[in-house]
Amino acid sequence: MFGPLIVKSGTSKKNKTGSWRVEERPKFLQKECIACKMCVMVCPEACITGDQKNTFNCDLNYCKGCGNCAVICPKKDIIMVKEESSPEGSNKTGK
Repeated sequence: MFGPLIVKSGTSKKNKTGSWRVEERPKFLQKECIACKMCVMVCPEACITGDQKNTFNCDLNYCKGCGNCAVICPKKDIIMVKEESSPEGSNKTGK
């Protein structure tokens, strides 16, 4: 009855989280990071970037607040903090 759903690749950057993220967001402490990249690997939105120790962060435009990064971090250098109510466009790096 219905045809296959065709999704054009490379369109995920158009799907910003907006104001519906869960009540918490990750905070990257950047003190004990060993650059294992486990957080990058488990992020379902692929919004975590970094390349060296203590440089990893997430783009809060796309983060859904799932907490996978905080759970997997072997150094516990990522914590979940209560979502701040801030105007759209501010604090997008997670710092």
